[in-house]
Amino acid sequence: MTIQLERSSVQHDLAALVGRRTSGYSLEAPFYTSQEVFDLDMAAIWTKHWLFVAAEAEVPEPGDFVTVEVGPSSVIIVRDDDEEVRAFHNVCRHRGSRILDDACGSVGNLVCPYHHWTYNVDGRLLHAENQPATFDRSRFGLKPVHVRNVGGLVFICLADEPPADFDDVMARVEPYLAPYKLGRTKVAHQTDIIEQGNWKLVMENNRECYHCDGHPELLTAYFPLHGYTAADVPPRLRRTWERFEKATAALEASCVRQRFPMGDIRELDDRPTGFMVEHAPLDGAGKSYTAGGEAVCRKRLGAIDDDVFGDFHLHMQPNSWFHMLSDNAVVFTVLPLGPDRTFLRTTWLVHEDAEEGVDYDVATLTHVWNMTNVQDSAFVARAQRGVQDPGYEPGPYSEVEGDVDAFVTWYVNRVRAHLS
Repeated sequence: MTIQLERSSVQHDLAALVGRRTSGYSLEAPFYTSQEVFDLDMAAIWTKHWLFVAAEAEVPEPGDFVTVEVGPSSVIIVRDDDEEVRAFHNVCRHRGSRILDDACGSVGNLVCPYHHWTYNVDGRLLHAENQPATFDRSRFGLKPVHVRNVGGLVFICLADEPPADFDDVMARVEPYLAPYKLGRTKVAHQTDIIEQGNWKLVMENNRECYHCDGHPELLTAYFPLHGYTAADVPPRLRRTWERFEKATAALEASCVRQRFPMGDIRELDDRPTGFMVEHAPLDGAGKSYTAGGEAVCRKRLGAIDDDVFGDFHLHMQPNSWFHMLSDNAVVFTVLPLGPDRTFLRTTWLVHEDAEEGVDYDVATLTHVWNMTNVQDSAFVARAQRGVQDPGYEPGPYSEVEGDVDAFVTWYVNRVRAHLS
């Protein structure tokens, strides 16, 4: 049964569920536990919106590829012979065989293992044996998927007509990304986690720091002050706030000197391509995510000329967040596997000329975020167990969970539009 048929059979109940959502409160349990809602999510969110799937550095040379699974769809991300990043459905045009099984690799051509139909890395069909003289190879190239490479970050959209605001959003985001020159980085490390929770719980957990006391390694460099103002910061964080104000002033001065774009943008809930950019200082030495905020790589990224340059971070609805430091970048992508399972990939990028063992070591580079991921995974699993309990009912967000409310509002609006 297709998602469309299943959605039609329960559309009235799903629309009523969406309509009951109370602003400022978490979602009802079926949003996190129901297979019907998960199928709706695949149709309303994952096949209609732009998704971050890879860093350009993951496909540095022609023929390099990664494959991405989005629900039932498998997508090949590949660099072609003209150095362009392309995306195709991982489906042979002969009888539908899967072409590539590996998560990443390098190829000369894309060859179907079944009957050896052969495609160029630009998607053109090159060879199909035993076809009649009238066979037109040009009609049977790989089916393309919409793809954009923005500042070294690769996004795809499975929709026939992607959200039209994406180019406008990225025109505003790219000036912030450009100084880091992520296209001139390399992958230093990558980890994959299967979180035991619904994808929305994974995203909600990321969108707040209300729980950040549970991240002791992160808090050696991260200011846990998101959502606070000088008037409402609690007494226990007053000294932290004083350090934050001084570090903020220094960061702003550095941005002015380097002509780095300034000004946060927060448009998370009222447009198809919801996004947020924010540049914040780090605690301690202020250089990177390590104990005390010290640097993790000796080579700075791109045109950044100040080691103490804080954390420029970008959030994109529905599945990604990014942290850009002076010496490395950490990029995260989330993909749904089922109502209670979610794939999380974390990728660390360093300058393309940085040498492991000389300029950085992987253990130091990855320690803070590896520990944070493990801790967050446990929080998400606890939340999933809780929302499955008959005693669960939606609770109110705190004053520092505005971005969680914005994410949930964005989600509900997109689902409501799909159902209408």
